[in-house]
Amino acid sequence: MDASADMAVRFPVELELDRLRRLQKEGRHDAALASARALLADLPENRDLLLAEAVSLRHLLRLSEALASLERLQRLRPRFSRLFEERGLCFVVMRDAPRAIEALLTAVNINPALPGSWRMLHGLYRLTGDAAGAETAAEHVATLARLPAEVVAATSLFCDGELARAEEVTRAFLLRHGDHPEAMRLLARIGLAHGVLDDAETLLEAVLAMEPGYPAARRDYADCLARRQKYPRARAQIDQLRALTPDDPEVLALAATVAVGLGEQDEAIGLYRRMLAKAPDSPDANLWLGHALKTVGRLEEAVDAYRRAAAARRDFGDAYWSLANLKTYRFTDAEIERMRAEEAAPMTQADDRAHLCFALGKALEDRGETAESWAFYARGNALKRAESRYRPEILETNTRLQKEVCTAAFFARRAGWGDPRPDPIFIVGLPRSGSTLIEQILASHTDVEGTQELADIQRVALDLQGREHDLDNPRYPASLVALTASDCRRLGESYLADTQVYRAAARPFFIDKMPNNFRHIGLIHLMLPNARIIDARREPMACCFSNLKQLFANGQEFAYSAEDIGRYYRTYLELMRHWDEVLPGKVLRVRHEDVVDDLEGSVRRLLDHCGLDFQPGCIEFHRTRRSVRTPSSEQVRQPIFRDSLDQWRRYEAWLGPLRDALGDATERYRD
Repeated sequence: MDASADMAVRFPVELELDRLRRLQKEGRHDAALASARALLADLPENRDLLLAEAVSLRHLLRLSEALASLERLQRLRPRFSRLFEERGLCFVVMRDAPRAIEALLTAVNINPALPGSWRMLHGLYRLTGDAAGAETAAEHVATLARLPAEVVAATSLFCDGELARAEEVTRAFLLRHGDHPEAMRLLARIGLAHGVLDDAETLLEAVLAMEPGYPAARRDYADCLARRQKYPRARAQIDQLRALTPDDPEVLALAATVAVGLGEQDEAIGLYRRMLAKAPDSPDANLWLGHALKTVGRLEEAVDAYRRAAAARRDFGDAYWSLANLKTYRFTDAEIERMRAEEAAPMTQADDRAHLCFALGKALEDRGETAESWAFYARGNALKRAESRYRPEILETNTRLQKEVCTAAFFARRAGWGDPRPDPIFIVGLPRSGSTLIEQILASHTDVEGTQELADIQRVALDLQGREHDLDNPRYPASLVALTASDCRRLGESYLADTQVYRAAARPFFIDKMPNNFRHIGLIHLMLPNARIIDARREPMACCFSNLKQLFANGQEFAYSAEDIGRYYRTYLELMRHWDEVLPGKVLRVRHEDVVDDLEGSVRRLLDHCGLDFQPGCIEFHRTRRSVRTPSSEQVRQPIFRDSLDQWRRYEAWLGPLRDALGDATERYRD
């Protein structure tokens, strides 16, 4: 629907809702109900109309109809707090205190900014003799009463997912009233939800400067720093929080996230087990524990943790996908039937449904049920693409600008710039291209430290982009022209200092395996002219198919449609050819198929490019015990095999759109 059509539908409905609410305020619930149902005939899935219908039905004491209306609403919007609030009020009228408390607690757990729910809970707790519950509810009522009404309203909108309206109300309040810690924190939380992390960080720093003793803001700040992979700074904030509340599960979860980010998996495992000692049925804590155990190769324990997560919440798609993502796990008949049922259930949320689709795709692939397997992969991809804001032309614009700015003459004029240390080995390319195998080979050398996919280069690129994010006319890479020799050296020094925290073994070289860094090879060369760069390349049909059946934890949004990933692969080839032309010999191209066909020859070529002596351990890479955080973690702990090279051919009947999107890339990738 275009914007004008959307406006034409939305404004009349909003006007009608205003009229409905006036009728309800006047006690004219028969008229309000009739209007709501007339509008629902044309808009049967409108959230606010369904809620208005239920409210009037409650006031008319038609409680079974009201609860049925709320049931329909829950199928559509399972995380809408006000439906649970209204359900609680229905149970109050029915004098069913236990179910009223349960519904109202669900409402305030989703949305703590519901004064009416807290007041009703206070009364119900007093009625049932729960003094502790009544005291907690009274504290929440008092806290909300101290806040400006606009901030409470905006917080409620935020908790119910109405980010645009919440931001509009919050910004208007700050314009009228100036700095207000809670409003600024809310604006930062909206930024976190949108992924605008730099603005959120700045806002939270300002809040803590005003109110250093504000634990909730400090927790948000630590979360923001962790999301930006500024783990040492995040840990400093978490240490302050743990000194105040050592057993707070949210703080423990943040501490574990930081430990994982720093490669301290044993520390993270201990923290997750501490959380589970208090809440053994926590689906999230069991899932996170499974991830940490998988990373260090404790596979049986990881499987147990994932199964506990799935048992704790039947529709927990991420738990099933995590089992599938082990690549070695085989689902039972009962597990597959359970996944089918949960994927088809109308109450299952979209994110869980997508995870279940990818898990079912893998489960059925392992059984050779190819057609149905592809149907689930395709459904999962469609769900992910529908929620994505990915625009392929942004990368294509960046590629065009990189070619215009980063010419051979540009680099010749800047020869010798940057930090001369040769420590980093960058592995770039596409996900699922064999990069984890190359990393495992190199990390098996006694002089090389394997780390993880580091975000530092991308963070430098974002800083050079600046705060004004015009995606159609970006400042980066044109901003490279303004860098001086001292700027480039400082950037290289900062990169090496910031990544030092990942180099636990203090070896001379370390690996940065962020695949998307192929976009920034010019920047890397200016910062670190002696760094080694390896392009992990895989036959395009195999590589892109492998991406289409992979559900990524975050990012890589190009991977959820054949057209998108085909365009992405072609753009990658175009940019890598440019780097070969302007920086000849800088990048070593390693084709996955060559590594499989000639392991020793490929290993010697890799080591020679990195200036490393040959060590037999690099050929026996599967014996190396280290943390591996990518989907290939279990595969690289096994000897090399050819089985994966042509897996895509079993799905060839459905991959015509992918082949069309790749075009001549199926031949050009060999260049």
